[in-house]
Amino acid sequence: MNDPWWLVLIKVVVLFVVLLVWTIFNVWYERRLVGKMQHRLGPIMNGPLGLGQALADGMKLLIKEDFMPSMVDRVLFTVAPLIAGTAAFTAWAVIPFGGEVEIFGVKTLLQLTDLPVGVLVLLAVTSVGIYGFVLAGWASNSPYSLLGGLRSSAQMISYEIAMGLALVSVFLYSGSMSTHAIVEAQRLPLAPFGYDIGLQNWYFLLLLPSFVVYVISMVGETNRAPFDLPEAESELVSGYITEYSGFRYAVYFLAEYINMATVSAIATTLFVGGYLPLWPFNLIEPLNNAWLGPIWFVIKVQLFISFFVWLRGTLPRLRYDQFMKLGWKVLIPVALGWIVLIATIQSLRQENLLQGPIPWLLGAIVLAAIVAIGFIGDKPEAEPEAEPEGEFDAFAGGYPVPPMPGQVLPELTGVVASTAEADQPVDGEEQ
Repeated sequence: MNDPWWLVLIKVVVLFVVLLVWTIFNVWYERRLVGKMQHRLGPIMNGPLGLGQALADGMKLLIKEDFMPSMVDRVLFTVAPLIAGTAAFTAWAVIPFGGEVEIFGVKTLLQLTDLPVGVLVLLAVTSVGIYGFVLAGWASNSPYSLLGGLRSSAQMISYEIAMGLALVSVFLYSGSMSTHAIVEAQRLPLAPFGYDIGLQNWYFLLLLPSFVVYVISMVGETNRAPFDLPEAESELVSGYITEYSGFRYAVYFLAEYINMATVSAIATTLFVGGYLPLWPFNLIEPLNNAWLGPIWFVIKVQLFISFFVWLRGTLPRLRYDQFMKLGWKVLIPVALGWIVLIATIQSLRQENLLQGPIPWLLGAIVLAAIVAIGFIGDKPEAEPEAEPEGEFDAFAGGYPVPPMPGQVLPELTGVVASTAEADQPVDGEEQ
């Protein structure tokens, strides 16, 4: 917060340009990666390796005629994409790209600003961004758009809770909510079985349940497949953006890809060491240079984005009731139970009680609880009722249905004969 104004301005401009260029690259990257998964080539014609295709699509949206239906709320229809776009850029203000460096004689962090409650700022900004999608559905005055907006609000409520609970264990373990402090806390050496081999204390290993809950929540939070229910083309045409075109649509398109990078950057910062080098490169002293931090950071974020693309290319869309059940009945209870366990362990560690057989006893209790829950939740499937054999009336319920195994359709000889007689020409009538 002590940077001079000109350095803050440089950081803002660089961050804005990086996000725009990165988004163009990610659009191309997703198309090429999905193409490889589906045995296609993807964009290859425009520019080197097809890189110009994403840029051409963006330019097309900027100069395309911007339609606005006559029945929309004109103010909210315009404000909604601005909220989504502004929130997408603002979230990156507290994400660290690297450690402390010297720029024109001023020592500063490769980060726009480092706040004591930086993670809470991230959660707040990402929550506000959802209002852009909800207002888009409301202002469009369209049933499909309204349903998409309502789905976005329901997803925000469900998966923001799970996401926030997943991050609480990180706060408890690191003792800070500053993004820079959390990354530096992961620099501590991790010596499995007493052997120091250069591993660092990255939280995705120590807090694996929190990491899994966050990764699932971040996919639901960004409306990406298989959780892209607010935009479900098969049932909602295109959801909350059905009535949008031109520049307004481009803002939503941009916000979606920036949000995908944002949640990936949060996962990288809180669980995967942020800008710290990968093992075993961290053992090489020249590679621990703070100026190389952005390179390691981008590599890790790009791996998470590849995970997004992999999900899109492999998994079908969930039903909405399955999606809500996953959030409320699985992710939130697991996150709550994990927080209680981490808080207990931290309290015992502060009192120096984690000695002797106590850790093993705690582990046995947790394992027994998991096994018990598994047996309780494993209900035997009911055997299907045996279908009666004999003749089957396909039109009994008013609609034609195929027969089940063991059922026999009635003879259609009389029906065929009567149909054939009805097709015979009457005297004097042309065939």
